[in-house]
Amino acid sequence: MKWAKQIPNTLTILRILLSVCLLFLILHASQWFKISPTGLNYASACLFAFAGCTDFLDGYIARNYQFKTLFGEIFDPLADKILILAAFLGLLALGRVNAWVVFVILGREFFIAGLRVSVSSHGQSIPVSQWGKYKTFLQICAIIVLFLNIHLGRVVVGDYLMAVAVFATLYSGLDYTQKYYKMVQNGDI
Repeated sequence: MKWAKQIPNTLTILRILLSVCLLFLILHASQWFKISPTGLNYASACLFAFAGCTDFLDGYIARNYQFKTLFGEIFDPLADKILILAAFLGLLALGRVNAWVVFVILGREFFIAGLRVSVSSHGQSIPVSQWGKYKTFLQICAIIVLFLNIHLGRVVVGDYLMAVAVFATLYSGLDYTQKYYKMVQNGDI
């Protein structure tokens, strides 16, 4: 049963490896494997979706079976950021996302990571909020749709989903910042 406790950590490591594979696929698949643009769209979307599922699965297993570890607390959010970074770099290379969107989302991620480090250095933590979960879900959905390059007439569906994801990203960042500020005001940190 000891091996079962490592399932969430194994999924976290797998997500990091899948991130590298995703970026390699996007940047080099057409030269190495002669994959068509449509094939690349589907392969990228599927690989990213699978990697995204490992995020939900490792969290579910860790929480419901009490398999939480220090490794998981540190590397699970890091693996999420690596996956999102790989996806955004790929989407930038494909010309499907604006650089400002990537900057806003990754800037928020690094800012909140800094808040978490600050809080943890005082022996405290800021739990993941519902808005943080919505943000992650919306980002994953928007990225998948952008990889699939879905259009409704002249409308790029992924652009609209990404706009909603950016809103949720900023709102969840504000939520975390307010929680941090309250901890400072209460003298907890």
